[in-house]
Amino acid sequence: MIADLKPYAGYKESGIAWAPSLPATWRTERAKWLFTKMARPVRPEDEVVTCFRDGTVTLRKNRRVRGFTEATVEHGYQGIRRGDLVIHGMDAFAGAIGVSDSDGKGTPVYNVCQPRPGVSARFYAHAVREMSQSQWILALAKGIRERSTDFRYEMFGNQRLPLPPLDEQAAIVRFLDWANGRLERATRAKRKVITLLNEQKQAIIHRAVTRGLDPSVPLKATGSRWFPELPAHWGALTLRRVLSSAINGPHFSPQYHDAGIPFLSARNVKADRWVLGDAKFISEDDYAEFSRRVRPEIGDVLYTKGGTTGIARAVDLAFRFQVWVHIAVLKLQRHRVVPAFLAYCLNSPLCYEQSQLFTRGATNQDLGLGRMKEIELPVPRTLEEQQSIVENLDEQTSSFTRAISRLEREIELLREYRIRLVADVVTGKLDVREAAARLPYDAPFDTAEDDADLSDETETADEEVAE
Repeated sequence: MIADLKPYAGYKESGIAWAPSLPATWRTERAKWLFTKMARPVRPEDEVVTCFRDGTVTLRKNRRVRGFTEATVEHGYQGIRRGDLVIHGMDAFAGAIGVSDSDGKGTPVYNVCQPRPGVSARFYAHAVREMSQSQWILALAKGIRERSTDFRYEMFGNQRLPLPPLDEQAAIVRFLDWANGRLERATRAKRKVITLLNEQKQAIIHRAVTRGLDPSVPLKATGSRWFPELPAHWGALTLRRVLSSAINGPHFSPQYHDAGIPFLSARNVKADRWVLGDAKFISEDDYAEFSRRVRPEIGDVLYTKGGTTGIARAVDLAFRFQVWVHIAVLKLQRHRVVPAFLAYCLNSPLCYEQSQLFTRGATNQDLGLGRMKEIELPVPRTLEEQQSIVENLDEQTSSFTRAISRLEREIELLREYRIRLVADVVTGKLDVREAAARLPYDAPFDTAEDDADLSDETETADEEVAE
């Protein structure tokens, strides 16, 4: 059905920068004539409503209760009602725009807008999110902090928006609900396969790093809570016993550049690969300054201690780079542990579980340098055995890694296709009226149970950035 979509019969110039041409039958209008800014008082029964970057606006408890900036005093909070268009004044640039599915209350940084007659709030949630995707909001709004903007109602109200007839707004919403549902189901199916592959991969790693490669090896009691039995020639050691030092990067964000020395954060470090496509860059001077504190190099292990905690990777990058505070650079006692073996251990289920128990902070998750050193590890006595386990695991897990990477790429392609489809539909590049009329009246697709996209865009999982 999507492949059969065609353009409208005719187009005209719109005067809208992010949608320069629109169907000839559509009008344009300023947002302030389409919506009324609300300033409702808060009722005693109102619970907190959160506007997420994936476009969901719902009671906070419906998604999660951790990882928010909590307000000690709810000064200036306002009432939100089901059907309101909610625009996060500081996070609209990242897509925090949607229609509330709940009654409740929200921070004063939210622009709470009630649609006027002839206006579909759900259509304009898609349209204003397209303003975000096209980076028009980012270009408009004056930044007040890194990766944020200040997009208040006055600025929104002066924006000229497409105004299709109301029946076309409804058709567009109906079609996009159906299309997004199909794409989301495909995405979830791929994520479930990834979960199963990761479980199998973790089982292989757990077996290798706790029993070695010889299934007949005699075991001994260790007295360890986490590894009560290990091969007789192994030991259960705390992480501090195999380190010469553990140092994190600078505690502030430096000046970034278009090129220079890569400056890695926690999101760039995965257990089985580097993700460097969005790495930032710092100057030679900053690199030299930060290297007085710590200089990552081949043979070290990077260990994430902020944002997403407890992910380790042995350094094998043949170029200079630096790390932010959310990464610990582990310098090893190389006569005791092979870097890649240590990374496998730290990423194994029992060590990862310890890292999560040692992580502190409701808003800014942190695995402290001191606490991480108390993580217990199973360690073979000889480096030769450790290296043999590494080589065996590299061979056994490579097929899992390739399959997971392929599925993740397919999910990314689905996400990109979804963004492009929404953009083409809400700006009238594709006519969905006939397609929408042929759709079955299925129950609406529920996305509330899928929280996978909540926090990848921030270091601290702090979706509600200002209360």
